[in-house]
This record gives sequence, C-alpha cells and structure tokens, in this order.
Amino acid sequence: MKIIKYSLLLLAAFLTLLLLWGTFGVPYQIDYHEERAEIPNLPSAWQNQQVALIADLQVGMWLSNKNTVKDIAERLSRQKPSVVLIAGDFIYHPIGDESEEETREEYEQEDVEEIFSELRHALSLLSPLTDSNIPIYAVLGNHDYAMEKPDDTKLAWLAQQVQTALEDAGITVLVNETVALESPGNQEDAPLYLVGIGSHYAGNDDPHRALAQLPDDAARIVLMHNPDSFVSFPAGAAPLALAGHTHGGQIRLPWRSDWSWMAMLADDEVHTDGWINGYGNPDNRLYVNRGIGFSVIPVRLNAAPEVTLFTLY
Repeated sequence: MKIIKYSLLLLAAFLTLLLLWGTFGVPYQIDYHEERAEIPNLPSAWQNQQVALIADLQVGMWLSNKNTVKDIAERLSRQKPSVVLIAGDFIYHPIGDESEEETREEYEQEDVEEIFSELRHALSLLSPLTDSNIPIYAVLGNHDYAMEKPDDTKLAWLAQQVQTALEDAGITVLVNETVALESPGNQEDAPLYLVGIGSHYAGNDDPHRALAQLPDDAARIVLMHNPDSFVSFPAGAAPLALAGHTHGGQIRLPWRSDWSWMAMLADDEVHTDGWINGYGNPDNRLYVNRGIGFSVIPVRLNAAPEVTLFTLY
C-alpha cells in the first residue's frame, strides 16, 4: 500500500510540475523558427528577403502571455524583416451565442468596454512594431468576431471596429483582397502580391474573390487565419499559404506531435503546425504557425509560441 501511495504522490507532483511548466515556462520560450519558402515567378527584388509571420495574440485571455507579444514586437522591430504578416485573433473575448443579433445594443456596456480595452492593449503591445515603419499586413480571426466556435454568433460590428483600429495604427487588414507589396528598397521590379482571406468561422472566407484580383501568373503569398480556408484554393493558386488558429495543438505529447488537446476538442481534423502535407489541391503549399496566445486554458506543452521567418527564393 505504501508503494502505491508514494507512486500516486510522485505522479501528482509530476503532473503539478508539468502544469506549472506549461503555464509559466513554455509560453515564454519563443521559437524564432526560420524557413526557406519557394514562390514561383518571385521578382528579383524579393529574392532572399525575409517575411515574418505571427498569429493568435489572444489578448484578454486570462493569464495571457502579453509580455511575449511585446518581446516579439520589439525583436522584429530591430530585426527589420521586409514585411510582417499577422494571421488574426488579436483579441480573445468570446461572447458566444448569448444573442442572435449582431448589434452592440444586445450586450452589457461593460462587455463592450472590456472588448475595446483588450484591443487597445493589443495595439499598445504591438507599438514597437507599428512604430518601426515595417510594412504590416493582417487578416482577422474568429476571436476578432467574438467567436470561439463555428456555430457562435459572429459580431460583424466588432470585426469592423477591430479592422478600423488596426488600420489607424498602421496595420493594413485584408478581407478577401489582394495588394501589391512594395518592393524592398523601392527597387523597380514586378510586384509580389499578398492575398488576404476573411474569417472561416465567420463564413467570410472567399478565396475566389481574392484571387480574381491577381494578374495571371503573379507571384503571391496567401495569408489566412484558419487552415480550413486552404482547401478552397484551386490547384496552383496558393504555392505559399500561411495560417495560424491551431496554437500548434497547444498541448501535445513529445513523441506524438500529431496528438493534441485541441484536436481532441475539434469535430474535424486539426492541422497543427509546420508544413501541412497531403491537404488541399495540387501545387499548393500551407504552413501553419503555432501562434502566441492561448485558447480556453493558459497552458502550452510541446507547442511553444512561434514567430516564423521565411526567406523567399
């Protein structure tokens, strides 16, 4: 009996230490992960240029690692990549299905004030980056519509407020739109295009509308929040697609990276992180960033927050 008792105590101590490490350790061990990314017809001005990708700030989540967001913004402002891309979920505050209306009047004023407080805080954390004159582009995520689950009521007015605040801070938000990126050093060259896709949970992702704005055979990067938007791209339309949303599964077994806590909660397949093979149409390639913040619980295990630095060729 003593052996069993001591074994249970050891197990409890181990699980407690693991939980503490997942709460106060891993979330602050930022992985600045470097990748090389091939883009067909890439203009010479963009050869070997660096593109930074971050996602899922989730500011407003309890025990959210806000200092991590600030540290990342400060480091990228010093590192000066040619462009910074943010794959949505700036704020966390999910209201869920408390109302079927998409109007502000349905909610307590304190809820509205809390949401905008989260947004102001997110922008203050990003200020080292927005003050650096580095071009920054973003798409919106489900939490920017106050949605935690696909069947939650989307708040279009909230998403519009988030977009307006981001753009006032110097972050260009794309919703099923395509823009030509300014060539590094203002070199005269053919443009590299960025295709930004709307929120999948909000039913607002329309790749075909965004792609219709592209010249034929144009070099492009595709940015989306949810990897599930990727499957809608025609073959060869997204040779470099970038997403977030999954937090890398948030809690994963070290010897089974395909097993994750978020995958267990999902009704369908979760594409956790890294290059995703065997998904989508031919000649399209998707990279999923693990993001910075949390969902539901403030714990990360074997899924450190990630900044991805792509060198283009």
